[in-house]
Amino acid sequence: MILAVCAFVSLVVGIIMEGWPKGAQDGIGIVASILLVVFVTATSDYRQSLQFKDLDKEKKKITVQVTRNGYRQKISIYDLLPGDIVHLNIGDQVPADGLFVSGFSVCINESSLTGESEPVNVSDLNPFLLSGTKVQDGSCKMLVTTVGMRTQWGKLMATLSEGGDDETPLQVKLNGVATIIGKIGLFFAVVTFSVLVQGLFSRKLQEGSQWTWSGDDAMEIVEFFAIAVTIVVVAVPEGLPLAVTLSLAFAMKKMMNDKALVRHLAACETMGSATTICSDKTGTLTTNHMTVVKACICGKIKEVNSSIDSSDFSSDLPDSAIAILLESIFNNTGGEVVKNENGKIEILGSPTETAILEFGLSLGGDFHKERQASKLVKVEPFNSIKKRMGVVLQLPDGGYRAHCKGASEIILAACDKFVDSNSKIVPLDEDSISHLNDTIEKFANEALRTLCLAYIDIHDEFLVGSPIPVNGYTCVGIVGIKDPVRPGVRESVAICRSAGITVRMVTGDNINTAKAIARECGILTDGIAIEGPEFREMSEKELLDIIPKIQVMARSSPMDKHTLVKHLRTTFEEVVAVTGDGTNDAPALHEADIGLAMGIAGTEVAKESADVIILDDNFSTIVTVAKWGRSVYINIQKFVQFQLTVNVVALIVNFTSACLTGNAPLTAVQLLWVNMIMDTLGALALATEPPNDELMKRAPVGRKGNFISNVMWRNITGQSIYQFVIIWLLQTRGKTVFHLDGPDSDLILNTLIFNSFVFCQVFNEISSRDMERINVFEGILKNYVFTAVLTCTAIFQIIIVEFLGTYANTSPLSLKLWFISVFLGVLGMPIGAALKMIPVGSV
Repeated sequence: MILAVCAFVSLVVGIIMEGWPKGAQDGIGIVASILLVVFVTATSDYRQSLQFKDLDKEKKKITVQVTRNGYRQKISIYDLLPGDIVHLNIGDQVPADGLFVSGFSVCINESSLTGESEPVNVSDLNPFLLSGTKVQDGSCKMLVTTVGMRTQWGKLMATLSEGGDDETPLQVKLNGVATIIGKIGLFFAVVTFSVLVQGLFSRKLQEGSQWTWSGDDAMEIVEFFAIAVTIVVVAVPEGLPLAVTLSLAFAMKKMMNDKALVRHLAACETMGSATTICSDKTGTLTTNHMTVVKACICGKIKEVNSSIDSSDFSSDLPDSAIAILLESIFNNTGGEVVKNENGKIEILGSPTETAILEFGLSLGGDFHKERQASKLVKVEPFNSIKKRMGVVLQLPDGGYRAHCKGASEIILAACDKFVDSNSKIVPLDEDSISHLNDTIEKFANEALRTLCLAYIDIHDEFLVGSPIPVNGYTCVGIVGIKDPVRPGVRESVAICRSAGITVRMVTGDNINTAKAIARECGILTDGIAIEGPEFREMSEKELLDIIPKIQVMARSSPMDKHTLVKHLRTTFEEVVAVTGDGTNDAPALHEADIGLAMGIAGTEVAKESADVIILDDNFSTIVTVAKWGRSVYINIQKFVQFQLTVNVVALIVNFTSACLTGNAPLTAVQLLWVNMIMDTLGALALATEPPNDELMKRAPVGRKGNFISNVMWRNITGQSIYQFVIIWLLQTRGKTVFHLDGPDSDLILNTLIFNSFVFCQVFNEISSRDMERINVFEGILKNYVFTAVLTCTAIFQIIIVEFLGTYANTSPLSLKLWFISVFLGVLGMPIGAALKMIPVGSV
């Protein structure tokens, strides 16, 4: 905005003083630079939105089975209409709001809407199906009643889009930098203008003509004003927004290749300042592919490994025990084993059911054979209140048998007998009970979910209406199910720790399982693990004491997660990244500085609330995002260091010479070339450096860190002094040293100053590639943008000096003077290297 005003004043003043078109050149130059910045920013934003549209197209390719016009067909979920009958099976997402028409044991997982992990049974009595929820069990037909934004899910989306955007930490810091520099420039401009006008007044006083003013005097004041405006133009760092946008856009494109889709540009850089990551457990730190890894059958604890042959596992177990175990696994289940269209065996059902069925198949069981051997009389699906599931079978000999499975401690309490190692059914005594309870605890401490399987023979006639027996069962075995930690997570957590980022696990799982997995990942070290209900009851004062120590929060609700994130952000001033996949995570994703949604397991609502989508759901990708974020931050720091040097020198040179000699050696157009081209091209060159591993070995910047560090101040000050001394010497001693005389001597000297100044910037740009290391040439040829920018700058400079004299107020130089200009520029590099040896604090 300051530039727009400057451009206007510059046009008016220029046209009054020099007429059209010569007087308008400065103003047009400024307008061009404004347009360039706006255009590049807009293009970058537009390309980002296109990238997102492509992803959206990929996500929308979902089809459903529908009965419409009397026959069954496959259509896109976007073509659904009220009145369609949709066929839903296990694992389908409900595509619209509707009513249950007919079906069998339908269980709906509404966690993506309500945050409740327990499935809801849908039947004639509770016929409502909501879009966005998932069918966890059973199959049914549904009559569509509402679609689109009128569904419950649509309404939820509408509330989310109402939140506003805060500025990112870096934008806030850069605005601060730009404002300060702008104010300094304005101050210098006012002082320069005052000094020049005061000089004019004192001259008129000496002449005694202070009361008579001519047009020439007015023109002189306007000329002074033009110099002042030029100083402001130089001072305002309009390249900053451009550098930020370029750097972010570059990082965003590269992150897409690393499986991270950035939805909001600023998220790249915010992630670089992150000091805390609050991560989910299931699916992010673990694979969400559950497998049975241990089992306690006939009192013997055995490892279950996919590579072990089933005959090895069951070698010392009696056949009768294996038979009853398989009967229990394949009949008492909400899952199903089917052959898909390619003829491969596929297991449908919840991850837990899938794990147990997989265990049954690995023991050599045959799902369909077991199912046909006996008749299912009654099914009681799993529910969260009883925490168990039961079935009653009619055996071939006419008797009845009930099987049940569920939470180990509950099922064990309903047992009074167990199958011992000799396949005999013996009563449960104190020793056996404590042995089984120890087994359950041991499994839980190894990060396993435990389930107990049991059965009871019913000798009387069983009526379908009567309930399944509650106790008197015989314990068949206990299985330990593991959701394995993703490969690479432990290493990624270690990288975060060395980079000063705290990783906290927030999960809805049991505290023992959570602690065990957190230890396995390296998250739980010397901190504490707490349960959500306990955290909720704490007072503000207790929260202040405990939050910094929390490393694991188990059994947490979405609001606990939200409270934790809010306190970390506001009270402890941390920059917080949060991962989430369910709709219930949306509030926390929204509250965090940076929300990371899972691309595979994540619901649409979570993705809409997030800033970055992790396409492969992997925690390691989050570390990559942090690395890119830091790279962006450092690249912008390099650029600011480079730009401030240009600004400081140009400002001081023009200010001092205006005050001492009454004219400025660098004209408005020359300054604009230095300003605009060096800014824009400098931004391009320094903002596109790729990240290196060193970045993850330093502490994060956080919310309070100074954007301009001591290292930057050291480099800026040293380079500025060198450049200022060079230019000042050229200005005062240049004519005598280089024997410049004749009518053009002033023009040639000013051209020499301008040329030396530009080459100082070119070589300072190379020095700025690394703010602390002396070797700045490492990898320079791999960065094509950087080499191209330097080459173009040098070529343009030759063209401006040699051929654009009338426009840029320059005069062609001799080879000797060219050599001197370049030599003075090169000399800045050893000086830059020497500066890096001066130790300063890291702040």
